[in-house]
This record gives sequence, C-alpha cells and structure tokens, in this order.
Amino acid sequence: MIIKIIVLSLYALLIVVVGIIGLRKTRSFNDFFLGGGKVGAWMTAFSYGTAYFSAVVFIGFAGKVGWGFGYSGIWIGVFNALVGVLAVWALLGWKVKKMSVELGVTTLSEFLEKRYQSPALKLIASIAIFVFLVPYSAAVFIGLSYLFTSSFEGLQYWHAVAFMGIFTSIYITMGGYKSMTMIDVIFGIIMTIGVLLLAGFTVNAGGGLEKISETLAAMDPKLTAPIGPPGWWHLFALVALTSVAPFAMPQLIQKFYAIKDRKAIRTGMVASTFFALLIGCIAYFLGSTTRVFLNPQTAPAAFLENGNPNVDALMPELLTRVIPESLSIIILLLILSASMSTLAALVLISSSSFSKDFYAGFINKNITDKKLTLLMRFSSLFFVLLSVVIALIKPGTIVAILAISWGAIGAAFLGPFIWGLFWGKTTKTAAYASMFLGLGTVIGMSFAGYSSPEAGTIGMGVSLLVAPVVTIFANPK
Repeated sequence: MIIKIIVLSLYALLIVVVGIIGLRKTRSFNDFFLGGGKVGAWMTAFSYGTAYFSAVVFIGFAGKVGWGFGYSGIWIGVFNALVGVLAVWALLGWKVKKMSVELGVTTLSEFLEKRYQSPALKLIASIAIFVFLVPYSAAVFIGLSYLFTSSFEGLQYWHAVAFMGIFTSIYITMGGYKSMTMIDVIFGIIMTIGVLLLAGFTVNAGGGLEKISETLAAMDPKLTAPIGPPGWWHLFALVALTSVAPFAMPQLIQKFYAIKDRKAIRTGMVASTFFALLIGCIAYFLGSTTRVFLNPQTAPAAFLENGNPNVDALMPELLTRVIPESLSIIILLLILSASMSTLAALVLISSSSFSKDFYAGFINKNITDKKLTLLMRFSSLFFVLLSVVIALIKPGTIVAILAISWGAIGAAFLGPFIWGLFWGKTTKTAAYASMFLGLGTVIGMSFAGYSSPEAGTIGMGVSLLVAPVVTIFANPK
C-alpha cells in the first residue's frame, strides 16, 4: 500500500511539473487550446491514441463486451484501429488541418458556421458538444473510481471520484493542450508497457492461451467463435459505434487542428494505428478472459449486482487476481494514464464549446485573448465539477453512458461535418436535416427500448444518408 501511494505521488508530481512547464509556454488562447498549432507527429499520435482509449474501454467496454461476446469482442479493437484511427487520419488529417487554416477556425462548431454560413448551427453544435460530452467524462470518472476502490482497501467510491476531479482540474487548467501533449507521450509509453505486462500475466495465470480457449469453449463454443453469443447485429453495432463516431468526435478532430504539417500527419498515422491495434486488441482479449477467472457464485459482494456480475467491476476484479501485488501499481498507472488524457481532451473541447463558440461567439465578440483564456480555464473547472456530480449519481453502466454520448455526437455531426468537408454542394438545409434527424433517431430509439449502441449506430447512418439526399432533392439541378 505504501509503495502504491509513493508511486502515485511521484506520478502526480510529474504531471504537475509538466503542467507548470506548459503554463509557462502558454501565451494565448491558441497556445492553451491548440498548442500553437505546431504539435509534432509523435505527440499528436500518442495524444490521439490515449484520448481514444481510457478507463471507459479498459474497465467498462472490455469487461462487459468480453464477458458477453468472448473472443469476438476483439473485432472491436481491430476495427477501432483500422477505421477509427487509420482511416480517420488518412481521410481527415490533412483535409481538416488545411481547412482550419483556410477558414481560420479552431473548433468543429466554427467550421459548421463558416462552411454553411449559419451562426445558429454553431450555437446548436456548441450546446450539443457540451451536453453530450459531460456524460462521457463522467463515465471515465466512474471507471477510474472502480479501479481505485479495488486497488486501495477501505477507499470509498466517492473519495476516488472527488480525488480524480480535483487532480484533473489542477492538471488541465494549468497548461492546456501544451501540457496535455507533452504528458501524453509518457502516458502512451506507460500504456504500452502496461498492456503487454497485463496480457502476459493473464495468459500465464490462465495456463496458456490454449487452456483459456478450451475453458471458454467448454462454457459456450460461441465464446471462441468469430461471432459471439449475442449475435452479429449487436457486435456490428458496437463496432460501428466505436469505429465510425471518431470521424466526428470533436476531441479527436481537434488533434488535426493542432498538428504541425502534412509530414507529421503521415508519421502520426502509422504510429497511432499501431498503438491502437496493440491497446484495443489486448483490452478486449483481456475482457474475454473474465469468465475464466471470475465465478459469480464465489465472487465478493462488490462484484455482484442483484446476483449477476456487475459489468463495471469485472475488469478491476480480474486485475486483482492475475497481477502480482508487486506489479499492480503498473496496471493502475496504465488505466490512470489512459483516462487522464481522455479527460483532458474532453475538458478542453467542452470548455471551448462554451467559452469560444458560445460566449465569445454570441455574448461578447470583443473579448480579449487574455480574458478568453481565463474563461476557458474557469469553464474547464465547471465541466469537471459537473462530470464529477454525474459520476457520483452513476446514472447507468459505463458502456451505456459512453454509447449514449458517442451515439448522440456521431449522429449530430457525422452528416454535416463529413459531407461539408468533402462535398461542396452540401447545403445548409441538408446540414440541419442531417443533424436533427440523426440526433432525433438516437433519442427516439433509446426511448423505444433499443440499446444505446444500436440507437447510436442507426442514428449515425441516418445522419450520413440524409445530408446528400436532402441536397440532391432540394437542388435537383
């Protein structure tokens, strides 16, 4: 216990030091939000990858998906890397960077305003970003808190949430994006070492990969089949939601506004894809092994919920069983590193939607750069506080909360952003129709009883389909 506290203290000190360095280098809003727009390939690659994967993936998704789907859940990791990373970088990277310079925009909301000549669209987009990214941030806090309570005996859930909220506030409000990209390289290295160690110890504890496969197959042959027990549609919905939504996720698109040049995009694309393959595939593989090591009949009460496995507690419980106590701190740092970067990205984007897009765009257009940066810091604190409150309430499972957030953002922005970026004929009417019908589909299907991944996937499909259809039929010539 003492060793864990010492290592975590040193880890926290490192982040604070980097925050101070970033603070000294931050001279303007552009520095705080985009690192001056000259961030290199490796920093951007690690920043993108660590923002993509967090405690939400390792704790919530990996546990629930692995328990239900078995090995087939690994497909999610594969497609996340090939579509959510490789394709996003290849198709959007330079296009977004070039567009941001030509139009003079720094946020997705500003792009929609300039592209469609519609201040109202910017207002709606900024509100949607703030509203739907808050639950995502709360889900990250929930995942981290489960891990901390399982790692430190006697630590209560609300203590962990409060601690992470305070620490995140200090970390992100100091140096902004400059601090974030510097520390993300360290986070990425910790994550890489951590998942390799975790995979090795898990396979060894299970008696080897062949033994693990035999055990899973004995429980249900579909757990080792290409398509797991829930069936292809449910797997497809999870794959689509987590792989396609990144094409319009503001916290990921921001990385391209900030990257240095086209050469950096090519290098960063390769590095980020390899990182995603490693992290994603190992995370979902580990999730599939939870059935091997955990038995609800003999599990502790914290692991159960109404007699059934608590899906958000699966991975923390697994980690305590397969990792030697002497190395458990490394795994704790792995999840912490992944989550800190994601939280920082979410806080920056959400606070910018209020301070830059809403306040400076509609309330006080003459605000000075210094005051705008200060407002950005205060709105970051507010966003963290709101996320902490939601995390304490725990409105649902991590997977459900994340799926709602990603589905809503993807359905709202995929059509207007992608078609607006690649097809000059896309109209303002089409953008509005795409946004509202896509988002309306997600909300309607959720109330109708569909799972959040299903609602999000279909909502994104509607968003992408509506924009060109409306453009063509509204402008037949």
